[in-house]
Amino acid sequence: MILTLEWTPKGVNFIDQTKLPLEESYVLATNYEEVAEVIVTMVVRGAPAIGVSAAYGVALGAKDSKAKTIEEFAPEFEAICARLAGTRPTAVNLFWAIDRMKRLFAELLATKTPMSSVKERILTEAHAMYNEDIAACKTMGAFGGERMPDEGGVLTHCNAGALATCGYGTALGVIRSAVEQGKRIKVYADETRPFLQGARLTAWELMHDGIDTTVICDNMAASLMRAGKIQAVVVGADRIAANGDFANKIGTYNVAILAREHGIPFYVAAPCSTIDMKPPDGAAIPIEERSPVEVTHHGGKQLTPHGVGICNPAFDVTPARYLTAIFTERGTLEAPFNESLKKMAVAE
Repeated sequence: MILTLEWTPKGVNFIDQTKLPLEESYVLATNYEEVAEVIVTMVVRGAPAIGVSAAYGVALGAKDSKAKTIEEFAPEFEAICARLAGTRPTAVNLFWAIDRMKRLFAELLATKTPMSSVKERILTEAHAMYNEDIAACKTMGAFGGERMPDEGGVLTHCNAGALATCGYGTALGVIRSAVEQGKRIKVYADETRPFLQGARLTAWELMHDGIDTTVICDNMAASLMRAGKIQAVVVGADRIAANGDFANKIGTYNVAILAREHGIPFYVAAPCSTIDMKPPDGAAIPIEERSPVEVTHHGGKQLTPHGVGICNPAFDVTPARYLTAIFTERGTLEAPFNESLKKMAVAE
């Protein structure tokens, strides 16, 4: 299994996704500030992985604290959480993980838990999130794998695989499960400009598993759909609103429109921690704007004229009407999504 991140006695060890696929190297974050920097610089990326990374960041902050009592640690804990929450705005898993840590801390504070136990309990909670993520990916992968074609092409956009999670993956977990079920799947991976998560990361990890994979430029999807080479689309998500609108890597909306035009089912695979019932629809989801350098440069070489205007939103929002189904670890959600999401939230 690809280890996206791993807790060690010295800190959290991350595979450096900015160096893949040509170099497999690692970054060791020894304190919560370094974890925050790893998230901001996209050494680690993918909504589920970001959430667990933040949880481990809180655990590192607690581990390093010199506070003698939990009351003394409380302001420091809030500062740690605020720093990690300020790293990236769109993926709700980040805030889900931090809120989970805050709920735990409130319980520990109410019982005046000794600091040695506080540190232990926070780390145990982070480990639990890590293990839950892998289990969730495998469960939703099994649900989604059943809906994949027995044979044919499956298109995916960005990287929603082991590298975006703690292991196995969401959208790529669906593909892995389909292959494990004996289905003859050929994957088409959009390159996913401008950060090239599909070309660099999806292709790397699927080839690592021996799954038939072809990288295509983002503007080739429609042509392949019309040629009958794609039988399904499956992507991940960074935040799913109450009505089923969802944010994912920029360009996902394009793919959804194309899939609808060509009569191809369009699926999302995401853990329940990606679902945010607070925003009623996608218009309320914050969209991260990243550095213009990601567009103007590649491999250290400038590709655009000096001074030209640059727009670089990292995500777009796809309306729920384009969705065929959502695969989660609690089952497959069908339209109307405002109702199926509400029922799931109530059951929780």
